[in-house]
Amino acid sequence: MDQLDRATQIVRSALFVPGDRPERFAKALAAGADRVIIDFEDAVEESAKPGGRDSLQAFLQQNPEAGVWVRINSTGHDQYQADVDFCNREPGVAGIMLPKAEDPALVMQLSECGKPLWLIIETATGAATLSLLAATPGVERLCFGSIDMAVDLALEEGTQGGQHMLNTLRAGVILHSKLNRLAPPLDGVYPAIADVSGLAESVKNSQGMGFGGVLCIHPSQVSVIHESLTPSANEVDWARRVREAALSQLGAFKLDGRMIDAPVLARADRIISLASLPF
Repeated sequence: MDQLDRATQIVRSALFVPGDRPERFAKALAAGADRVIIDFEDAVEESAKPGGRDSLQAFLQQNPEAGVWVRINSTGHDQYQADVDFCNREPGVAGIMLPKAEDPALVMQLSECGKPLWLIIETATGAATLSLLAATPGVERLCFGSIDMAVDLALEEGTQGGQHMLNTLRAGVILHSKLNRLAPPLDGVYPAIADVSGLAESVKNSQGMGFGGVLCIHPSQVSVIHESLTPSANEVDWARRVREAALSQLGAFKLDGRMIDAPVLARADRIISLASLPF
Protein backbone atom coordinates (compact mmCIF):
# COMPACT_ATOMS: atom_id res chain seq x y z
CA MET A 1 0.00 0.00 0.00
CA ASP A 2 1.51 3.34 -1.05
CA GLN A 3 1.41 6.63 0.85
CA LEU A 4 -1.65 7.95 -0.97
CA ASP A 5 -3.63 4.77 -0.25
CA ARG A 6 -2.72 4.95 3.45
CA ALA A 7 -3.66 8.61 3.69
CA THR A 8 -7.19 7.98 2.41
CA GLN A 9 -7.95 4.71 4.21
CA ILE A 10 -11.07 5.03 6.35
CA VAL A 11 -11.23 3.26 9.71
CA ARG A 12 -13.94 4.57 12.01
CA SER A 13 -13.79 1.93 14.73
CA ALA A 14 -11.16 -0.51 15.99
CA LEU A 15 -12.51 -2.92 18.58
CA PHE A 16 -10.29 -4.53 21.21
CA VAL A 17 -11.00 -8.07 22.41
CA PRO A 18 -8.93 -9.82 25.10
CA GLY A 19 -6.53 -12.37 23.68
CA ASP A 20 -7.33 -14.91 26.38
CA ARG A 21 -11.09 -14.89 25.64
CA PRO A 22 -11.36 -16.95 22.42
CA GLU A 23 -15.12 -17.29 22.87
CA ARG A 24 -15.33 -13.56 22.11
CA PHE A 25 -13.26 -13.53 18.91
CA ALA A 26 -16.10 -14.43 16.53
CA LYS A 27 -18.52 -12.12 18.36
CA ALA A 28 -16.09 -9.23 17.97
CA LEU A 29 -15.71 -9.91 14.26
CA ALA A 30 -19.51 -9.95 13.91
CA ALA A 31 -19.94 -6.62 15.73
CA GLY A 32 -19.38 -4.57 12.58
CA ALA A 33 -16.19 -2.79 13.61
CA ASP A 34 -13.90 -1.71 10.79
CA ARG A 35 -11.00 -3.47 12.50
CA VAL A 36 -10.82 -6.05 15.31
CA ILE A 37 -7.72 -6.03 17.50
CA ILE A 38 -6.86 -9.10 19.55
CA ASP A 39 -5.24 -7.68 22.66
CA PHE A 40 -2.21 -9.49 24.07
CA GLU A 41 -1.25 -6.52 26.27
CA ASP A 42 -3.34 -4.77 28.95
CA ALA A 43 -6.42 -6.99 28.71
CA VAL A 44 -4.52 -10.20 29.50
CA GLU A 45 -3.03 -11.22 32.85
CA GLU A 46 0.70 -11.95 32.80
CA SER A 47 0.26 -15.67 33.40
CA ALA A 48 -2.29 -15.96 30.58
CA LYS A 49 -0.28 -14.25 27.84
CA PRO A 50 1.28 -17.40 26.29
CA GLY A 51 -2.15 -19.03 26.32
CA GLY A 52 -3.55 -16.03 24.46
CA ARG A 53 -1.24 -16.73 21.54
CA ASP A 54 -2.29 -20.38 21.53
CA SER A 55 -5.97 -19.40 21.54
CA LEU A 56 -5.58 -17.03 18.62
CA GLN A 57 -3.52 -19.55 16.68
CA ALA A 58 -6.29 -22.14 17.04
CA PHE A 59 -8.93 -19.58 16.00
CA LEU A 60 -6.97 -18.49 12.92
CA GLN A 61 -6.47 -22.08 11.83
CA GLN A 62 -10.24 -22.44 11.75
CA ASN A 63 -10.87 -18.91 10.42
CA PRO A 64 -7.92 -18.09 8.13
CA GLU A 65 -9.82 -15.24 6.47
CA ALA A 66 -10.42 -13.36 9.75
CA GLY A 67 -7.72 -10.74 9.13
CA VAL A 68 -7.44 -9.59 12.72
CA TRP A 69 -4.93 -7.13 14.11
CA VAL A 70 -2.90 -7.88 17.22
CA ARG A 71 -1.87 -5.49 19.97
CA ILE A 72 1.39 -7.04 21.10
CA ASN A 73 3.15 -6.33 24.37
CA SER A 74 5.47 -3.32 24.50
CA THR A 75 9.10 -3.58 23.48
CA GLY A 76 10.40 -3.85 27.06
CA HIS A 77 8.07 -6.70 28.02
CA ASP A 78 9.38 -10.27 28.29
CA GLN A 79 6.59 -11.48 25.96
CA TYR A 80 7.39 -8.94 23.24
CA GLN A 81 9.56 -11.13 21.03
CA ALA A 82 7.26 -14.12 21.33
CA ASP A 83 4.35 -11.89 20.26
CA VAL A 84 6.36 -10.59 17.29
CA ASP A 85 7.35 -14.09 16.21
CA PHE A 86 3.72 -15.19 16.43
CA CYS A 87 2.51 -12.30 14.26
CA ASN A 88 5.28 -12.94 11.73
CA ARG A 89 4.33 -16.57 11.17
CA GLU A 90 0.54 -16.20 11.24
CA PRO A 91 -0.92 -15.15 7.85
CA GLY A 92 -4.26 -14.45 9.55
CA VAL A 93 -2.70 -11.51 11.42
CA ALA A 94 -3.28 -8.53 9.13
CA GLY A 95 -1.27 -5.99 11.11
CA ILE A 96 0.43 -5.20 14.39
CA MET A 97 -0.41 -2.56 16.97
CA LEU A 98 2.52 -1.50 19.14
CA PRO A 99 1.64 0.02 22.53
CA LYS A 100 3.84 2.59 24.25
CA ALA A 101 5.72 3.30 21.03
CA GLU A 102 8.83 5.29 21.90
CA ASP A 103 11.97 4.14 20.06
CA PRO A 104 12.09 4.71 16.27
CA ALA A 105 14.92 2.20 15.90
CA LEU A 106 12.85 -0.56 17.50
CA VAL A 107 9.84 0.38 15.36
CA MET A 108 12.07 0.13 12.29
CA GLN A 109 13.17 -3.31 13.42
CA LEU A 110 9.56 -4.37 13.97
CA SER A 111 8.60 -3.14 10.49
CA GLU A 112 10.86 -5.81 8.99
CA CYS A 113 8.00 -8.24 9.50
CA GLY A 114 6.41 -6.64 6.46
CA LYS A 115 3.03 -6.15 8.10
CA PRO A 116 1.54 -2.67 8.60
CA LEU A 117 2.08 -1.08 11.99
CA TRP A 118 -0.17 1.05 14.15
CA LEU A 119 1.66 2.89 16.90
CA ILE A 120 -0.04 3.97 20.12
CA ILE A 121 1.35 7.26 21.41
CA GLU A 122 0.65 7.05 25.15
CA THR A 123 3.80 8.13 27.01
CA ALA A 124 5.79 11.33 27.37
CA THR A 125 8.72 9.69 25.58
CA GLY A 126 6.46 8.66 22.71
CA ALA A 127 5.19 12.22 22.40
CA ALA A 128 8.77 13.53 22.42
CA THR A 129 9.85 11.19 19.60
CA LEU A 130 6.61 11.49 17.66
CA SER A 131 8.11 13.13 14.59
CA LEU A 132 10.60 10.27 14.18
CA LEU A 133 8.07 7.55 14.94
CA ALA A 134 5.60 8.88 12.37
CA ALA A 135 8.31 8.98 9.70
CA THR A 136 9.40 5.37 10.22
CA PRO A 137 8.79 3.16 7.17
CA GLY A 138 6.11 0.54 7.75
CA VAL A 139 3.98 2.72 10.01
CA GLU A 140 0.45 2.94 8.62
CA ARG A 141 -1.39 4.78 11.37
CA LEU A 142 -0.95 6.52 14.73
CA CYS A 143 -3.30 6.08 17.68
CA PHE A 144 -3.56 8.20 20.82
CA GLY A 145 -3.68 6.42 24.16
CA SER A 146 -5.31 9.08 26.30
CA ILE A 147 -5.74 7.01 29.47
CA ASP A 148 -2.13 5.83 29.69
CA MET A 149 -0.87 9.25 28.67
CA ALA A 150 -2.79 10.89 31.49
CA VAL A 151 -1.30 8.44 33.98
CA ASP A 152 2.23 8.90 32.64
CA LEU A 153 1.97 12.69 32.93
CA ALA A 154 0.11 12.59 36.26
CA LEU A 155 -2.77 14.62 34.82
CA GLU A 156 -5.82 15.25 36.96
CA GLU A 157 -8.74 13.31 35.47
CA GLY A 158 -11.75 15.41 34.54
CA THR A 159 -10.05 18.79 34.94
CA GLN A 160 -9.85 21.49 32.25
CA GLY A 161 -6.09 21.57 32.61
CA GLY A 162 -5.72 17.84 32.12
CA GLN A 163 -8.01 17.87 29.09
CA HIS A 164 -6.15 20.83 27.61
CA MET A 165 -2.85 18.96 27.92
CA LEU A 166 -4.28 15.84 26.30
CA ASN A 167 -5.74 17.86 23.43
CA THR A 168 -2.37 19.53 22.89
CA LEU A 169 -0.80 16.09 22.53
CA ARG A 170 -3.64 14.95 20.28
CA ALA A 171 -2.83 17.84 17.97
CA GLY A 172 0.70 16.49 17.56
CA VAL A 173 -0.59 13.05 16.59
CA ILE A 174 -2.89 14.59 13.98
CA LEU A 175 -0.21 16.94 12.65
CA HIS A 176 2.48 14.28 12.23
CA SER A 177 0.00 11.86 10.68
CA LYS A 178 -0.74 14.46 8.04
CA LEU A 179 2.88 15.46 7.48
CA ASN A 180 3.85 11.85 6.85
CA ARG A 181 0.74 11.02 4.80
CA LEU A 182 -0.30 8.29 7.20
CA ALA A 183 -3.81 6.94 7.47
CA PRO A 184 -6.06 9.18 9.60
CA PRO A 185 -5.22 8.63 13.29
CA LEU A 186 -7.50 7.02 15.87
CA ASP A 187 -8.33 8.57 19.22
CA GLY A 188 -8.31 6.61 22.47
CA VAL A 189 -11.05 4.53 24.04
CA TYR A 190 -14.06 5.90 25.90
CA PRO A 191 -14.13 3.73 29.03
CA ALA A 192 -17.70 4.41 30.24
CA ILE A 193 -19.42 1.68 28.22
CA ALA A 194 -22.97 2.50 29.32
CA ASP A 195 -22.63 6.25 28.63
CA VAL A 196 -23.90 6.31 25.06
CA SER A 197 -24.40 10.08 24.84
CA GLY A 198 -20.97 10.70 26.31
CA LEU A 199 -19.38 8.38 23.75
CA ALA A 200 -21.20 10.08 20.89
CA GLU A 201 -20.07 13.51 22.06
CA SER A 202 -16.49 12.28 22.50
CA VAL A 203 -16.45 10.80 18.99
CA LYS A 204 -17.75 14.04 17.45
CA ASN A 205 -15.07 16.00 19.31
CA SER A 206 -12.39 13.62 18.03
CA GLN A 207 -13.70 13.98 14.49
CA GLY A 208 -13.69 17.75 14.82
CA MET A 209 -10.02 17.67 15.81
CA GLY A 210 -9.10 15.60 12.76
CA PHE A 211 -9.16 12.01 13.96
CA GLY A 212 -10.51 9.49 11.48
CA GLY A 213 -12.07 7.29 14.16
CA VAL A 214 -11.59 5.88 17.63
CA LEU A 215 -10.52 2.76 19.48
CA CYS A 216 -13.23 0.99 21.47
CA ILE A 217 -13.57 -1.74 24.08
CA HIS A 218 -17.10 -3.11 23.73
CA PRO A 219 -19.18 -4.26 20.74
CA SER A 220 -22.08 -2.01 21.79
CA GLN A 221 -19.90 1.03 21.16
CA VAL A 222 -19.38 0.26 17.47
CA SER A 223 -22.79 1.38 16.17
CA VAL A 224 -22.66 4.55 18.27
CA ILE A 225 -19.26 5.42 16.81
CA HIS A 226 -20.38 4.77 13.25
CA GLU A 227 -23.58 6.74 13.63
CA SER A 228 -21.69 9.66 15.18
CA LEU A 229 -19.28 9.73 12.24
CA THR A 230 -21.93 9.36 9.54
CA PRO A 231 -22.44 12.64 7.63
CA SER A 232 -25.82 14.31 7.83
CA ALA A 233 -28.22 14.31 4.87
CA ASN A 234 -27.39 17.98 4.24
CA GLU A 235 -23.66 17.25 4.20
CA VAL A 236 -24.11 14.40 1.74
CA ASP A 237 -26.32 16.52 -0.51
CA TRP A 238 -23.70 19.28 -0.53
CA ALA A 239 -20.89 16.84 -1.30
CA ARG A 240 -22.76 15.28 -4.20
CA ARG A 241 -23.62 18.67 -5.67
CA VAL A 242 -19.96 19.69 -5.39
CA ARG A 243 -18.87 16.56 -7.23
CA GLU A 244 -21.54 16.96 -9.90
CA ALA A 245 -20.59 20.60 -10.49
CA ALA A 246 -16.90 19.67 -10.71
CA LEU A 247 -17.60 17.50 -13.74
CA SER A 248 -18.18 20.58 -15.88
CA GLN A 249 -15.55 22.86 -14.34
CA LEU A 250 -11.83 23.33 -14.85
CA GLY A 251 -9.87 24.31 -11.76
CA ALA A 252 -11.50 26.26 -8.94
CA PHE A 253 -15.15 27.33 -9.19
CA LYS A 254 -17.96 28.78 -7.05
CA LEU A 255 -20.93 26.90 -5.65
CA ASP A 256 -23.51 28.44 -3.33
CA GLY A 257 -21.26 31.48 -3.08
CA ARG A 258 -18.31 29.42 -1.86
CA MET A 259 -15.02 28.78 -3.62
CA ILE A 260 -14.51 25.11 -4.47
CA ASP A 261 -10.93 23.95 -5.02
CA ALA A 262 -8.90 20.77 -4.53
CA PRO A 263 -9.06 20.65 -0.68
CA VAL A 264 -12.83 21.18 -0.73
CA LEU A 265 -13.23 18.48 -3.36
CA ALA A 266 -11.23 16.13 -1.13
CA ARG A 267 -13.58 16.90 1.78
CA ALA A 268 -16.60 16.22 -0.45
CA ASP A 269 -15.09 12.87 -1.49
CA ARG A 270 -14.53 11.90 2.15
CA ILE A 271 -18.14 12.76 3.06
CA ILE A 272 -19.43 10.62 0.20
CA SER A 273 -17.14 7.75 1.22
CA LEU A 274 -18.23 7.93 4.87
CA ALA A 275 -21.89 8.05 3.87
CA SER A 276 -21.50 4.86 1.83
CA LEU A 277 -20.15 2.80 4.73
CA PRO A 278 -22.49 0.54 6.70
CA PHE A 279 -23.28 1.15 10.37
